[in-house]
Amino acid sequence: MALLEGKTLLVTGVLTDSSIAFHVARLAQEQGATVVLTSFGRQLRLTQAIGRRLPHAAPVVELDVTSDDDLAALADRVREHTDHLDGVVHSIGFAPQSVMGGNFLAGQWEDVATAVHVSAYSLKALAVASQPLLTRGSSLVGLTFDARYAWPVYDWMGVAKAAFESTARYLARDLGPQGIRVNLVSAGPIRTTAAKSIPGFEAMEGGWPDRAPLGWDVKDPEPTARAVAALLSDWFPATTGEIVHVDGGVHAMGL
Repeated sequence: MALLEGKTLLVTGVLTDSSIAFHVARLAQEQGATVVLTSFGRQLRLTQAIGRRLPHAAPVVELDVTSDDDLAALADRVREHTDHLDGVVHSIGFAPQSVMGGNFLAGQWEDVATAVHVSAYSLKALAVASQPLLTRGSSLVGLTFDARYAWPVYDWMGVAKAAFESTARYLARDLGPQGIRVNLVSAGPIRTTAAKSIPGFEAMEGGWPDRAPLGWDVKDPEPTARAVAALLSDWFPATTGEIVHVDGGVHAMGL
């Protein structure tokens, strides 16, 4: 039987076919899952077009994770396509360029607040909005970039990721009694459209393949997508609050 046979998943963050989320959705379908995507605003048509490039065209429901109205309506919008969810993938992040690229000390609260809202608080917001559809044994998986370190040019997005990782632990605590697992995948740098929008992204990826014991291909999202699929599956029934590193081993190496 395929890894995700019979499961229904909600996948956020599919914008292009280079998105990690796109490859998670593709792999999930290949492994037997039914996939529903989310998008909003001007990105909605783009996600609908990209969704047709999946092995099976996936429906798209509208969701802006900073909109209370969208969050309140999410369960009903998803119910137009399925009566339950076995998993949710959080692949959402944004910070204004004014708080990245070496602008840490110059960052203003309004822009920092945007980064924290979209990139960290949204994990809790998405979990609560999805909760009415989640079943015992279901899984929430998010994507992070190791927040233990002060990375070049990442600045306040790095702070938001630290909040994101902490949020996942608290969600694991509070959703665990309902049988809902919450885990993260910490991926190495991958040249997605979102990553390339970070000013000076080359400084983050530079030398990564040389530092990784297993090597690292910044153009290959497949290893990350496989880890997400594994955490969505039934093969980690007693794992929650965990961060799985998919970075070629860099996280374990000294500089």
